[in-house]
Amino acid sequence: MTSFKTLTLAASAAALLSVSAQAAEIKVGSAGGVTGPIAELVAAIMAGRQTAADHINENGGLLGGDTLSLVIADSACDPKAAVDAGNKLVNVEQVVAIIGPSCSGATNGMVSSVTIPAGVTVLSDSATAPAISELDDKDTVFRASASDSFQGAAIAEIVWNAGHRKVAMTYSNDDYNAGIAAVFEKEFKAKGGEITANQGHEPNKASYRAELSTLAQGNPDALALFAYYGSSGITIIKNSLENGLFGKFYAADGMFDVSVIEQIGADVLRDNIWITQAASDTEDASYQAFAEAFTATGKDPEAPYAAHGYDVAFLMALAIEKAGSADRAAIPAALRAVASPPGEIIRPGEWAKAKKLIADGQDINYEGAAGKNDFDERGDVTGLFSLNVVGEDGSWSRTLLK
Repeated sequence: MTSFKTLTLAASAAALLSVSAQAAEIKVGSAGGVTGPIAELVAAIMAGRQTAADHINENGGLLGGDTLSLVIADSACDPKAAVDAGNKLVNVEQVVAIIGPSCSGATNGMVSSVTIPAGVTVLSDSATAPAISELDDKDTVFRASASDSFQGAAIAEIVWNAGHRKVAMTYSNDDYNAGIAAVFEKEFKAKGGEITANQGHEPNKASYRAELSTLAQGNPDALALFAYYGSSGITIIKNSLENGLFGKFYAADGMFDVSVIEQIGADVLRDNIWITQAASDTEDASYQAFAEAFTATGKDPEAPYAAHGYDVAFLMALAIEKAGSADRAAIPAALRAVASPPGEIIRPGEWAKAKKLIADGQDINYEGAAGKNDFDERGDVTGLFSLNVVGEDGSWSRTLLK
């Protein structure tokens, strides 16, 4: 005969199992430069990722109702820190996949040393160095932002169209800045332009006056500056202006931040600085869906790579749902399947719709806030860029490049 105590224990165990089932989570690593030279920029990217996770968890969760848990790790825009972050995520936290890291050097470091050997998929929202395309990654490294092969060419076109035929250039010695600088140099020379001087520089120096004095020789029209605003970029512009060495500057999105205007001055920079940045088509329905949701959280949807941050989290969740489990090995094929035609279009926020279509065996095609994510054989996508100048109101003014 079963005792009351036995029944009570059985009921308690059943209740605990129920609670455990309800509380199950699927971990995805969220690596980013939480500290480092672009920490302010990365904060918006991380917020974009979390907004996507919230949409997923509020609309049925993953698989049988599991919670998507983003496990944050600080890659600090540094290869060594990224390897440490990757080891923690892969071997300690046992994540199924990783979104991020933010910076190209950090991404190269993490994937080469940790994730590729472990067979863990990485989907970055903002690592854009051309070298990432050349990795022997066993189809585990993807990105939702375009390679700087495109952005470097866009900057060369802008400089050339501005009438400049002779420019000096300097770049920070890291994967992202060196990579885009190389593309710019190649494309500008191909147009017939002259690079009067080309120097790499180390980040975080107190002064770059000596380097700039050398770069200014040869009477260049402008300085092409490839650096992070928080490590060397702002200092280089200040030193240039203070010493009358350069007055016009062209840069990529590593220099795009409000602090550039705040620390140098809108009146000084107006008509003297041009910065490209990965962008979204603000008229597109997917971007507008994201922008409405992100604005509701108190954040700026136009913050650099915030839309890309949303997309990588949503895409990775769709891949897990498509795979039908948290099996690391199943993620790459599933990611490609949910990101490209054919299939019914899914936009930001449409998690419940996507979940049902996948359950019914239907194909889906996620068209993101930052654009389409039709991965090529290297895991790359195309993308849009904007040109940013200082407007009359003292803030950045953007024009979409088409």
